[in-house]
Amino acid sequence: MEASRISAVFILVLWLFFASAGQAQQAAVKAPQGDVISLAEAVQLALEQSPQIQSMRSEKEATRARFDSARSQRLPGLQFNETYIHSNNPVFVFGSLLEQGRFGPHNFELGALNQPGAISNFRSSLDLNLPVFNRFRISTEIEKARLLDEQAAADIRWSEQQIRFQVIEAYYGVLLARAARQVAQQAVASAEAEVTRLRNLREQGLVVSSDLLSMEVQLAEFQQQEIEAEGDERVAQAYLSTVISQPLERRHRVRGQLDDRDFPVRSESELIGQALQRRPDYLKTEMAVSQREEEIRSQKGQFLPDLNLFANYGLSGHNLASGSGDFAVGARLSFGLFDPGRSSRIRESIALKDSARSHARNYANQVRLEVIRALQAYHSAHRRLAVAARTVDQATETLRIVKDRHGVGLTTITEVLRAQTTLVRTQLNLLNAQYQHYLGYARLLLATGTLLDTTPFEP
Repeated sequence: MEASRISAVFILVLWLFFASAGQAQQAAVKAPQGDVISLAEAVQLALEQSPQIQSMRSEKEATRARFDSARSQRLPGLQFNETYIHSNNPVFVFGSLLEQGRFGPHNFELGALNQPGAISNFRSSLDLNLPVFNRFRISTEIEKARLLDEQAAADIRWSEQQIRFQVIEAYYGVLLARAARQVAQQAVASAEAEVTRLRNLREQGLVVSSDLLSMEVQLAEFQQQEIEAEGDERVAQAYLSTVISQPLERRHRVRGQLDDRDFPVRSESELIGQALQRRPDYLKTEMAVSQREEEIRSQKGQFLPDLNLFANYGLSGHNLASGSGDFAVGARLSFGLFDPGRSSRIRESIALKDSARSHARNYANQVRLEVIRALQAYHSAHRRLAVAARTVDQATETLRIVKDRHGVGLTTITEVLRAQTTLVRTQLNLLNAQYQHYLGYARLLLATGTLLDTTPFEP
């Protein structure tokens, strides 16, 4: 009786153990291998975590602060001064007594004028200065600071578009690697089934051993391709993690698949015009020309006078608790009569502007060339995609026919192997053509400066 109770308990423990192990195994199978991430989420993550973008945003804050500082020069400047002097200098004593309102008849005595006693003077004053016209110096600094701020913003926009392209490349690179691995797995499964069929036929004496050996070699080659495809998928995952600034060991399950898609494409002339209007890197070269023009304007302004308004209010006393007030208002006009370097500086600024203009024209030609290359590459990818799709259909039909012929002894196993290899190759070519089609359109948008979001590429 006791032995049967122990046996029952032991069986119950074993049942609970295996049941929990089975549930754990099912949970492990159902557990996701990584976070599911969409293309838009990947782009957002890349833009938020990119050290390059963060650094550029800090530089943008600096250029904005510089612009605000330049604009503040138009405002009046107010300064407080507190001065203390103790001296027996006759001129100082005479003037200080007048400022303090303590000058009397006895101060006209010759002894008091020539050898006065030392006195102290506390002078508190408020000085107000307002620039009215300063030979375009302030306006030039403001405009140059504004252009620098816009250039920093252009750098950010251009870098963001480049990062979007990298994310699209990495994201669909994962989809490409995943699809290639699936093709390799299907090839292995098909070859394994064929090996099993040929082994059965050999046992029946219907095929020779060389046919089976040839198919086994084909199976080994497909298995090797599958191993390489798994490695390529891991590399693609690592590249995606790098682009979105995530740990390399973290794998993301991407959504969607490579499929046929039509992308709207404008004419070559329209795309070039769009690029010259919207490419942030090209707009920077135009801003550099504007900066040089501002420098010329500032240098020519050196032939003009400076005009500033000022006001002063002060208190003078022999201590801090007493004092006599006075004020002064006025205007100051200054004119440089002779500056031998002005003409040379103007010529230098003109030469630098011409250089910047030439650089902008050269960059415009490079932009045009990039657009033409991207457009032609996209058209080529689009045509290759159509050819690759037809080739897969043809290779599939060819393999079917060859298998049927081999089944009735009308062809050799070599033709079957060749047809299988061709089908796998054409399937991989189709996947690569689809990938290049996506990537070609993304590169075209980047070349025209219009890769502002990933809406056309969303699965």
